[in-house]
Amino acid sequence: MSAIKYRLIKKSGMARRAELETPHGKVQTPAFMPVGTQGTVKAMTPEELRELGAEMILSNTYHLYLRPGHERVKRLGGLHRMMHWDGPILTDSGGFQVFSLADIRKIREEGVEFQSHIDGSRHLLSPEKSIEIQEALGADFITAFDECPAAGQPRDYVIKSMELTNRWAERCLKAKTRNDQALMGVVQGGVHEDLRVRHAQQISSMGFDGFSIGGLAVGEEKNLTYRTIEITTPHLPENYVRHLLGVGTPQDIIEGAMRGVDIFDCVMPTRNARNGTMFTHAGKITIKNARYQDDDGPLDPRCDCYTCRHYSRAYLRHLYIANEILAMRLNTIHNLHFYQELMARIRLAVENDSLESLRREFDWNESSVENEEQNS
Repeated sequence: MSAIKYRLIKKSGMARRAELETPHGKVQTPAFMPVGTQGTVKAMTPEELRELGAEMILSNTYHLYLRPGHERVKRLGGLHRMMHWDGPILTDSGGFQVFSLADIRKIREEGVEFQSHIDGSRHLLSPEKSIEIQEALGADFITAFDECPAAGQPRDYVIKSMELTNRWAERCLKAKTRNDQALMGVVQGGVHEDLRVRHAQQISSMGFDGFSIGGLAVGEEKNLTYRTIEITTPHLPENYVRHLLGVGTPQDIIEGAMRGVDIFDCVMPTRNARNGTMFTHAGKITIKNARYQDDDGPLDPRCDCYTCRHYSRAYLRHLYIANEILAMRLNTIHNLHFYQELMARIRLAVENDSLESLRREFDWNESSVENEEQNS
């Protein structure tokens, strides 16, 4: 029996409104998971994440394995206790990180041999090792180890990669020992429609507790990303959670939800906040721009987050230019609030069959509010 329960509340086209019941509480979906790569969502406390509406977070197997080490995390009571987060956690497999180390890793049947980006030490991350690490971390959702091909790989390579992922998936299922964790199978196949369908069917037949769609937003065109999701989800079991790995912008999330995705994760809101790029209802703002040095208005007049209620664009620009720590905190609070508010609106739109209307509202085409102001 799975450690989680998936309860479908409403469907609107391909979009789903559901509730996940996990060992650490319930999650309303579609949901966005802030990314806590190293056991922390940068600049945020767990209490602040809760206040912003986050119910579930993602942490990274690769980084926590290298530092502080999964065995140490286990001795300290697991990731929930160590980081003082009492809600559900999903850990990825570490596969994407080691495959991104193209110059210092080698893929073989046993697993991936790689060199640590921290101290240069050599390690072998196998399917069994990935499961061992994730069981020690104690996440509610853990992810099967897979190969994530880079964008543009030849079809023959993608097929071989899928076959390797299947063999590794079987090894992950055999290695799993904890019944209180849900194991997510990963669907690959590049942007080849027939391969995505085939792999979704293969992974679905193996007995996983949920499914992650991987290998997207790695350089392909947006229309291919959306089309790949659209042809993949119908071949995943109806009453199981679906996760889209590492995607993306507000538009990406709406498009993914419209195609039947339940949970999302991405570093975009937090990383952009630290780099001074803010999401608003009118588009993106680069707060360091000189145009804001005397702007006494709120960052986003339509936003009721702590940052927008109390601080002006001029002050946020000053903090960023002065390299003050508060800049990262206030910017992150706003961007995460924006994403969580978006998810609440998506859930309501699915319930009301109005997701298409919401989609049009967020059709900025990745433009920035500065460009809109220049053209007005």
